[in-house]
Amino acid sequence: MEYKSYYPKADEIKRDWVLVDASGENLGRLATRIATILLGKHKPTFTPGVEMGDGVVVINATQITVTGNKMEEKIYHHHSGYPGGLKSVTLRVQLEKHPERVITNAVWGMLPHNKMGKHLLKRLKVYGGAEHPHGAQLKQDK
Repeated sequence: MEYKSYYPKADEIKRDWVLVDASGENLGRLATRIATILLGKHKPTFTPGVEMGDGVVVINATQITVTGNKMEEKIYHHHSGYPGGLKSVTLRVQLEKHPERVITNAVWGMLPHNKMGKHLLKRLKVYGGAEHPHGAQLKQDK
């Protein structure tokens, strides 16, 4: 018995846009679901190393939930590169000021940290409220 490897051609890859409502969703579980869609693991033709995932539009990012005391204890760090340039922000403050960064950082942690992962992250659009400018692209709701 001889097995043949399947490698999808560029014209065989079909990409859609998926709308995800984040209200009441747990941050980690939501990020896992989004990363799976971006990578294309939900498709039967999934091939590792090939960008065949769908684009994701996330709405209501300000309404995510977390378990335990993560709102006060989870801290996002950023360093400017200069001495004394470490900035630390809690999850609660980050959700108030930049809710899109919370979901983007969580999803980035679940994607490959290489060129492919950076390309996949460009297909993620996150919005704090229910309004978004991608109505014409969306074909499918999840």
